[in-house]
Amino acid sequence: VLQTVTWPPAGASRARSPPSGAAGCIGATCSEAASGRPAFLRFFQEQHGHRLVPSVPVRPRGDPGLLFVNAGMNQFKPIFLGTAHPRSELAQYQRVVNSQKCVRAGGKHNDLDDVGRDVYHHTFFEMLGNWSFGDYFKEEACGMAWELLTQIYEIPKDHLYITYFGGDASLGLSPDEECRDIWLSLGVPPSHVLPFPLRENFWEMGETGPCGPCTEIHYDHVGGGRHAAALVNQDSPDVVEIWNLVFMQYSREADGSLRPLPQHHVDTGMGLERLVTVLQSKRSNYDTDLFTPILDAIHKGCGGPGYQGLVGEADVRSVNMAYRVVADHVRTLSMCIADGVYPGMSGAELVLRRILRRAVRFCSEVLHAPPGFLASLVPAVVEVLGDAYPELRKNTDQIMNVINDNEAAFLSSLLRGRRIIDRTLQQMAPSKLFPAEVAWSLYGNLGFPLDLIGLMIEEKGIQLDWAALDQLAQEDAKRKARTQQAEQLEGSSVRLDVHSLAQLQRDGVPATDDSPKYTYTLGQDGRYAFSPCQATVLMLYKDQSLQKEVGAGQRCGVLLDRTSFYAEQGGQAHDRGYLVRLGQQDVLFPVESVQLSGGYVIHEVTAPETLQAGDRVQLFVDEAQRLACMVNHTATHLLSFALHRVLGDQTEQRGSHVTAEQLRFDFSTQAPVTTQQLQEVEGVIQEVVDQNEIVYMAEVPLALASGIQGLRTMDEVYPDPVRVVSVGVPVESALMPNSQAAMQTSVELCCGTHLLQTGAVQDLTITSERQLVKGISRIIALTGEQAKQAREVGQSLAKEVDSLSARVKQGSSSLSEVQSLSKEVGYLTEVSAVSTAMPQWQRRELQAILKALQRTANTAIRKLEISQVRMQQQDLWQLCSLLKILMKVVNQLCDKSPGASVLLLSPQVSGEVLCACQVSKNALPMFSAADWALAVCTHMGGNAGGSGIVAKGTGNTKDLQGALTAALEFARSRL
Repeated sequence: VLQTVTWPPAGASRARSPPSGAAGCIGATCSEAASGRPAFLRFFQEQHGHRLVPSVPVRPRGDPGLLFVNAGMNQFKPIFLGTAHPRSELAQYQRVVNSQKCVRAGGKHNDLDDVGRDVYHHTFFEMLGNWSFGDYFKEEACGMAWELLTQIYEIPKDHLYITYFGGDASLGLSPDEECRDIWLSLGVPPSHVLPFPLRENFWEMGETGPCGPCTEIHYDHVGGGRHAAALVNQDSPDVVEIWNLVFMQYSREADGSLRPLPQHHVDTGMGLERLVTVLQSKRSNYDTDLFTPILDAIHKGCGGPGYQGLVGEADVRSVNMAYRVVADHVRTLSMCIADGVYPGMSGAELVLRRILRRAVRFCSEVLHAPPGFLASLVPAVVEVLGDAYPELRKNTDQIMNVINDNEAAFLSSLLRGRRIIDRTLQQMAPSKLFPAEVAWSLYGNLGFPLDLIGLMIEEKGIQLDWAALDQLAQEDAKRKARTQQAEQLEGSSVRLDVHSLAQLQRDGVPATDDSPKYTYTLGQDGRYAFSPCQATVLMLYKDQSLQKEVGAGQRCGVLLDRTSFYAEQGGQAHDRGYLVRLGQQDVLFPVESVQLSGGYVIHEVTAPETLQAGDRVQLFVDEAQRLACMVNHTATHLLSFALHRVLGDQTEQRGSHVTAEQLRFDFSTQAPVTTQQLQEVEGVIQEVVDQNEIVYMAEVPLALASGIQGLRTMDEVYPDPVRVVSVGVPVESALMPNSQAAMQTSVELCCGTHLLQTGAVQDLTITSERQLVKGISRIIALTGEQAKQAREVGQSLAKEVDSLSARVKQGSSSLSEVQSLSKEVGYLTEVSAVSTAMPQWQRRELQAILKALQRTANTAIRKLEISQVRMQQQDLWQLCSLLKILMKVVNQLCDKSPGASVLLLSPQVSGEVLCACQVSKNALPMFSAADWALAVCTHMGGNAGGSGIVAKGTGNTKDLQGALTAALEFARSRL
């Protein structure tokens, strides 16, 4: 599939045989992108006893602080932190090897801005890694790495340079001479073993947590006997880091200090792209067969000059940079979309949206490619990576559709953005700086890249106000940080740290027996009975340390030997309730949260009195809250099953959250969910509820449970054995070979608490369904009495809409009545939009009816307004005609009496009074017809106009004689 290259690569200093263990090699040719990965995996798996672990999706698993999986170690964080459940597969790992899909764009590790500018940065890359969890350490790790590079891959030793941690006096850390001596013992020349400070050779997981010194392996692409030590860690394209070996031996505490970890770990990472560059004797990652098929597809699709690998000033019009950006970004987009991360408006989705728009911009602005070009490159990505990651082949069409839809939206935004920029430039006062506020608005609201704004206005001789933009960016970052901090404080809870977990394990404290949480029965009366639970306080946890006693008023975590409380996990909220000491029933210890760490359940309380290890307590779970969670959790499983039944097997769960109040369910779908489908989903669920099916639960070996056909799982780490929840079919039946039971009902792996029969759900209604991003929808649903109340709200609103519909269709000849009906339509439309407690399918139906009613009412209003205007025009035309007649009468009277001045008033049935007058020329200029008519009409509350000789006007008065008197008095005053 991949382009082959001749072995040995051109320029090799000596003849070399194909690397041992390489796959896909025939004769003297071998595709190194195809062989580098399996050779690495087989080396550690077969020669050094490592367990091969598959890559996890690029969407982080249970790590809300991380946008993307950005390193191979992400999936192993629970091991480093000591929080892995003792019965989970993670807890059994000692030596592990894998190739992990990684995305570095946004967050702490952000290579997005560097991509394209050089030839070795990427937003998506593959991280080859080997790990030791409390097994081997520095000597073995360095020896394996040196063996692989120099013997298996046969990389010339003199091209390799090693860095190690040179110490940090401020932290009291000495140079890692142990690591240095290991490399020297392996035969690395002292001139190739170099110390570097904290910034380069000390790796940390985050602001706090496991960390330690690291040793990096750098490759000199030039070689040839030269000494390149001075170029190491200098961002030279000729000397690049290819492998980093991290020795996790400390924990960074909240106060910045370092504490030795209870167990030492090894975490290594080598970028496949850089490795293949070395193996193929290339000077650029983009010249390897991981990229050349994609670059060829770009050239074929857009024409123009081909890719030449130019950078900087040599890259005229940034054409080569565009090739690199597009090739890198389409790989990232393909992998993210295949893993369920779609372009959107926040978090990782927002970052992916910016990646897509950056790629589209380079396609259209630099490569002059036609719309739809970016998606056309996806098959080339699948050709290169599809064998290693089958999800790409499975989702090729979906990937292309998502890219095309988002590209179309961005091109539309580009047009709007250009108009805003042009209008702003026209309105700007004489200045050479474009307003930062406008640029920031385009960036935030339309997703307009800031560098594109800069390019567009530079063509007009204007510059972006980068200083002001930086200020806006800093303010935005501070706002987000405050929001995040507030959310963290709101959701803060007591969690065991790695040192306390290790101490508990050293002291032989067993994991908490939380099986009593599943101990409940369903009585003949339909009521659930929860068994009482008594326990012993084993330890208290306060201020990140284990303690034997806490005083009154102190907040702490209580570790018991057993518990009936459900700890927050699997998307289900934790239980609430309280503890009491045996024999002291009047003192309650309210349980604020319940968390699970490393198999230990921690109950967070604020102690009203002193609490000590050894105290015997009785546990009281809030049964109403627990039962409500059970109802909603079982309903969530039914919802997942119903969505599969109605929408098809391509529908996959993306996440869920169950509380006592409601359930939330996120899922992928290839098309928006229709109103009819929502009704069908509710119908499928109601059928299972009405049948009052038994809910079977059993713990099963993970390997056996994973073989169930049709089993619905999440990308989670499950304990072994795992709990299987099956609706209507005994777990034993679902486990039978070739059983189709899980295809016909809901069968899932789940640690949550569930109903024993489905009838207690009573009812389920979906109150909200919306797309989070294209292809990912979120459902909010209510159950039981809340669902019935929501239906009543919907029925009540439906009656109002029906009544209003009848009145609107009946029509009215009164404009005010129709306008009042239109306001009612608007009010009910608003009510239907803001009311969350009603069925979503009914909301959509009513909104469609109201939209049609609004059109009908608006049409009726327009017709009545037009009719009214016409009547007013007719009245006006009639008045004008009468005034003309009145004016003629005045003219005739003046003709019969030369030198006379005449004013006539003509009362109308409507109450208006017409006025016409003519003044003799002899009376001018003292006496004006315009002044005379204006004085009289003003007296009648009207207006008039004309010339000095003739004038006319209107007024409204019942005192016609008074108006005539006023006319006479005005005339006398001027004559």
